Amino acid sequence: MKSIIKMTLAALALAVLWGVWTWLFCRFYVPANHMAVVTAKMFGEPLPPGQILARKGQKGIQEDVLGEGRHFLNPIFYEVEIVPVLSIPPGKVGIVTSKMGDELPEGEFIADAGQKGIWTGVLSPGKYRLNPHGYHIEVADAISIPIGYAGVITALSGQQAPSGDFAGAGQKGVRSNVLQPGLYYVNPKEYKVDVLEIGVNQVSLLGRSGGEVITKGQLKSQNEVMQQLQSNVLQEQKRKRLDYLSESFRDLEQRVSSIHQGAGAPTEAQLHAQAKDLEALKREMLQGDSIATVGLSQFVEFPSRDGFQISLDMTVEFELLPREIAGIFSRYGDLPAVVDKIIMPQITSISRNKGSEYRANDFIVGEGREKFQNDLTRSLAERLKEKSIIVHNALIRHVAVPDQILDPIQQASIAIEQDLTNKERQNTAKKLAELNTQLSLIEQRREQVAEETKTIRAEIFADQERKIAEIHAEALKKVAEIKKHTAALHANKVRIISTAEADAVKLVDGEKANGLKLWANAFKDPQAFSMWELATGLDPKLDINILHSGEGTLWTDLENRSFSNLGSAKAIAK
Repeated sequence: MKSIIKMTLAALALAVLWGVWTWLFCRFYVPANHMAVVTAKMFGEPLPPGQILARKGQKGIQEDVLGEGRHFLNPIFYEVEIVPVLSIPPGKVGIVTSKMGDELPEGEFIADAGQKGIWTGVLSPGKYRLNPHGYHIEVADAISIPIGYAGVITALSGQQAPSGDFAGAGQKGVRSNVLQPGLYYVNPKEYKVDVLEIGVNQVSLLGRSGGEVITKGQLKSQNEVMQQLQSNVLQEQKRKRLDYLSESFRDLEQRVSSIHQGAGAPTEAQLHAQAKDLEALKREMLQGDSIATVGLSQFVEFPSRDGFQISLDMTVEFELLPREIAGIFSRYGDLPAVVDKIIMPQITSISRNKGSEYRANDFIVGEGREKFQNDLTRSLAERLKEKSIIVHNALIRHVAVPDQILDPIQQASIAIEQDLTNKERQNTAKKLAELNTQLSLIEQRREQVAEETKTIRAEIFADQERKIAEIHAEALKKVAEIKKHTAALHANKVRIISTAEADAVKLVDGEKANGLKLWANAFKDPQAFSMWELATGLDPKLDINILHSGEGTLWTDLENRSFSNLGSAKAIAK
């Protein structure tokens, strides 16, 4: 019994010691927005070669981490490291690179499940508990496509798609589908997204000074995060385009230098002026904050049919459709490259071909310039439609013509216009005199019409009064005729009623007389008829009492008669 008590007390003491040890030395807290990385120091199987994180039953840094809250681990067997959780803010994505797994095939860098490398896909905004010893996370911007733009997707991994074809699943190259305006969580190491303007853009050619492409600017958004993301996307677009333009400027400078060193048509002054203008345009583009203007280094200049050099300022409005934007980007590149490689060569080629058919005078006179503009627009639209680019207008804004032909034409045009102006002034004076005459006639006619109106109003009023009087007299006449007719009807009514009443009395009384005559004839005795008539004339309710009296008077006999006798007599009388 004592041994059992001792064992029980020992067990209780051991339990108390174990509880104190666990609560005081094994207990730890993981605060909010943190996680605990656990390392098994003493127990477990060793890790195989190449494995970084340990699973359950293995010794080393455990792959699973502990979340927020209270935990208990023996510090002798385990080591705990408290680190912040991974937080992806709004508008950002997390690019995960796995440090463990199977090696990727040669040439591949996007990893699938169980492979080492950059994960396909990204982590969207939120909080994640990924062991930092096994995963490296890089935070990058999400892709926000502004309104008026489309995103062209280029896959960076996989086998290269056949030349001229869009990339399919598992292939590297430009995809056929584009991103519409909106927010997308895209892995920038797996896909490259280039934003291109859709809809109508402008190419403006500014004579010898070059030109510019007027594109869309950024629309303001009420969401600050979206506004910043769109600004970042467009700034990246601007950086790429400025790199392309800088390379184009270098090529142009080399071309100008080679022309200057050899025997060429341009003079040295022209070359210096051109280089100066291009350098100023380049500096403005590189330093400017606007993303809506892209400078060009080309201009339109050609000889006319009569041998004069013509320089044009021109604006071409063109449109890139969303369904064609991926193919255009795949074949030619970004918008400056499309303009530089496709649109500008067509503009310069068609302008030279069409312009050589016109004389210098045609570019000054309005009709000739308008015809040239229409021919240029039609030919340019037909040529670029084959490239999936829609041309709406090609507007000639200014034509630079040599002074030796421009001055005489201008003077002649001024003289013609002056003569036309003088003639128009004469016509204006003549028309003014005619106008004054017509105004006088109008005033005279107005007064005449006013008098005629007064006369007509008086005649109308008199005619109305006469018609009213005639209508009133006719009404009185009709009333009198109606009264007369009514009186005649009333008299006829009285006569007819009187005649009818007299005839009725005559008939009734006559028939009564005939009846009495028949009754008298029936009785054949006038006294009997009289007695019958007397009887029929009595009241049916009349009581007749016959009293027989003896000697004496009637009244004395009545006093001695009893009612019974009277009744008998009454009965006898009945």
